[in-house]
Amino acid sequence: MNISIFGLGYVGAVSLACLARDGHHVIGVDIDRTKLDLIAAGNTPVVEEGMVDLMREVAASGRVEVTTDAAKAVLESDISLVCVGTPSAANGSQDQGAILRLAAEMGAALKRKATPHVVVMRSTLVPGTVEDVLRPIIEQHSGKKDGADFHLCFQPEFLREGSSIRDYDKPPFTIVGANAPYAHERLRELFGHLPCKYLETSVRAAEMMKYCCNNFHALKITFANETARLCGALGVDPFEVMDLVCQDTQLNISRAYLKPGFAFGGSCLPKDLRATAYLAKQRDVALPMLASILVSNDAHLDLAFDKVMAASATAGSRKVGFVGLSFKTGTDDLRESPLVTLAERLIGKGCELAIYDPEVHLARLLGANKNFIAQHLPHIGQMLKAELHEVVGASDVIVLGSSSRVVTEALAALLRPGQRVIDLVGLPAGQTLPVPVQGLSW
Repeated sequence: MNISIFGLGYVGAVSLACLARDGHHVIGVDIDRTKLDLIAAGNTPVVEEGMVDLMREVAASGRVEVTTDAAKAVLESDISLVCVGTPSAANGSQDQGAILRLAAEMGAALKRKATPHVVVMRSTLVPGTVEDVLRPIIEQHSGKKDGADFHLCFQPEFLREGSSIRDYDKPPFTIVGANAPYAHERLRELFGHLPCKYLETSVRAAEMMKYCCNNFHALKITFANETARLCGALGVDPFEVMDLVCQDTQLNISRAYLKPGFAFGGSCLPKDLRATAYLAKQRDVALPMLASILVSNDAHLDLAFDKVMAASATAGSRKVGFVGLSFKTGTDDLRESPLVTLAERLIGKGCELAIYDPEVHLARLLGANKNFIAQHLPHIGQMLKAELHEVVGASDVIVLGSSSRVVTEALAALLRPGQRVIDLVGLPAGQTLPVPVQGLSW
């Protein structure tokens, strides 16, 4: 293919070299003449393992040319990869000046082009930028429409400095956010040979995915470093501990827990986080990330409380039904259940609660479980109902805290017009309810 690459920094230069190596004709575009002269002479503008030899080879192949002329690059290529920088501004926001100027230039060039053109944004962009900011600019300057005359996409890159050529050749996946089949056809043609899955998604999800990955990497590094600081104070080998943690691929290094839902609770996580924070305080070890987890968990509970109260105000009723009360569906453990805390707060605001949980029976509660519920919901016996229909019949707002398909199917059959559901767990796949449903963060 004929490909143009805008921005010849780290990602752009590596992409140019690898695409030219794979047999494509590549036009590199940058405003920095020094970078262009280096590439034209077979030298690399970035220090990277393997780049010196690779850039020399592709420059000699005749498949690489460089220019400062954005219009020429668009007119003489089929696909444009945009890799210009989006650095932080002084206030922490994203400085999009370069990419906004480029969007206008590309739009003006597309106005003169008769054939469809695919524009692939690879720069890290705040979610919504491609569709809400860049698309209008390109459409305005081109007089054409995205999805018909040109195709605007987002493809996050996952190149690590120091191993970028290896990462280019063996990525974890290829993710492309696009709104038309034509764009995916061309990009599969370009990247389909790579030994990974090609995943089609929405443009916004692809934009957010890049931030999510980088944030997760930062989170993992910080977790390992905070663990090491505490281990050092306790005389424990942190490398041994983290190696043991990584041996668990069922819960630790897996999809487990990486699904949006309600706040966590139960008899283990909250108390062990508190104990960790106290232990660190005793040793004068700062663990700001671990110490903030319970604060963040409380913020998630606050969000649920606000949504239930807003739904009650809209319904003009403070009759609230809980479907689920334990900290996890399928258990009767009420200890530090966020649903119990939510119920307690709603009662404090004057809500009239009715509760159904098929696993919770007061007569069977024992020990710490019994003591916890007696302390936090002392009148639970008056609220707890034996049948789901009793809760649905007595409530105008339903709080869904059970992920059991059996329970949600039964709920769907009992709901009546005018009721509202606050979904804290995410309805099972493919299931809907016959009344307005508001998710917690979805």
